[in-house]
Amino acid sequence: MREVKLDEVALRRVSARLGIPFQEVLRPEGIDSPILSRLPISAAKKYKFAPLRVEGDVLVLATANPLDLETIDELRFLLGKRVRIVAAPEREVIRAINLLYDQERDTPEQVVQEMVEEEEAVLSELEETEDLLDDVSEAPVIKLVNLLLSQAVRARASDIHIEPYQREVKVRYRIDGVLYNMHTLPKRFHSAITSRVKVMAKLDIAERRLPQDGRIMIKIGDRDVDIRVSIIPTTFGERVVLRLLDKRSIFYSLEEIGLSPEKLELMNRIIRGANGIILVTGPTGSGKTTTLYAALEKINSPDKNIITIEDPVEYQLPGIGQIQVNPKIGLTFANGLRSIVRQDPDVILVGEIRDLETAEIAIHAALTGHLVFSTLHTNDAPGAITRLIDMGIEPFLVASALVAVIAQRLVRTICPYCREPYQPEKGLLREVGLDPSELEGKEFYRGKGCSECFGTGYRGRTGIFEILQVDDAIRSLILRTSDSATIKARAIKRGMATLRDDGI
Repeated sequence: MREVKLDEVALRRVSARLGIPFQEVLRPEGIDSPILSRLPISAAKKYKFAPLRVEGDVLVLATANPLDLETIDELRFLLGKRVRIVAAPEREVIRAINLLYDQERDTPEQVVQEMVEEEEAVLSELEETEDLLDDVSEAPVIKLVNLLLSQAVRARASDIHIEPYQREVKVRYRIDGVLYNMHTLPKRFHSAITSRVKVMAKLDIAERRLPQDGRIMIKIGDRDVDIRVSIIPTTFGERVVLRLLDKRSIFYSLEEIGLSPEKLELMNRIIRGANGIILVTGPTGSGKTTTLYAALEKINSPDKNIITIEDPVEYQLPGIGQIQVNPKIGLTFANGLRSIVRQDPDVILVGEIRDLETAEIAIHAALTGHLVFSTLHTNDAPGAITRLIDMGIEPFLVASALVAVIAQRLVRTICPYCREPYQPEKGLLREVGLDPSELEGKEFYRGKGCSECFGTGYRGRTGIFEILQVDDAIRSLILRTSDSATIKARAIKRGMATLRDDGI
């Protein structure tokens, strides 16, 4: 079979000359399972043919290669139907194939039943996979793990927890910051599931006494997903947590992360400075990396040399040099940062300031003409200042180098599918610091719960922010080693909106 690569312009011309319809967007309709079983997804992808629909005894196939007459003839014979061809861009054909075949996959519960029926074969071949949608005919345990991953990505989960107990294994997904029980599996399959995850992450299957960390790169449809694997031994077996980093969902612009118009304007002003250090603070999973990437994307230009050192590199940023920390070979934040300073950078991003050594080098870089971005784990923006001083940085260095601190959190947003107006009780409004008399005529909404939001009334998250700009008044407090409460009070007087204010 011969393959002819056609770009979209050439494909339109060829299809017009052959009298074949061209479709820019494909919408696969219900295709019988027997047809899909005769045309495996691997073959469909290899030759780029997607079954679209059946019209009488004619099967409509979309292809990015309408000149491959040999394959078209073979498909007629293989599928036992007359075939009509529609031309479409290659990316659209692949998307249609993934969508169509994914609809035919079993549920995790069906796969568990299959595992019960074929218990002796459960630990058969554990091969690595590239595209999870290709594995519809693999061993049950492989199919189950792939289904859990696929389902979690589609449910917008950030983490999968596989937790063994005395008689069962619970599978929970963290969605929008909240853990939900999703599946309960028989305990006897726990070892097989854990072994499969270890194989995918290239970990030691035989080691069950020590914690292990690994990484899996998978493709689910048109999504590239990076998975961080953490396995620890517990009383009832190894507990597995998979952190899912969907590369499409990591990258947002500053306009998309939830900043109010006033804070967006302030943020744009801050990040366009020539030098100094800008800190983003918040707990793990609060969106700090997303904010930093958005800031770098905003200031990235051909006349700037931007270098980052991260643990891990969560997204490849075009035009930016990125370094992955590797403590096993001595590549720490501090050592990497020393080398970056010798690379003539304009902008430096340090994934996290974890120790005094890294903090000192970052401060020195900021004072010698570089713009430095980094993160700290503090509850609010003023807390970052006292944290640096507690680490051992001299107050006069902090006052000289620090430009701004951005504290942030991610909060759940009301589900747009089940949103409804309602009137909150006055006591509730007072509890969150609002005066009911000032809110007369204002509209309030809540989610009543639906299948799209798992009955919670919430779907998705947005950021809330507290931006502390270091001006002369704040610098004087830093030089006097004032506590964070004093700094916060002064910042509020000078117009800083707290996290609570931004949330309300």
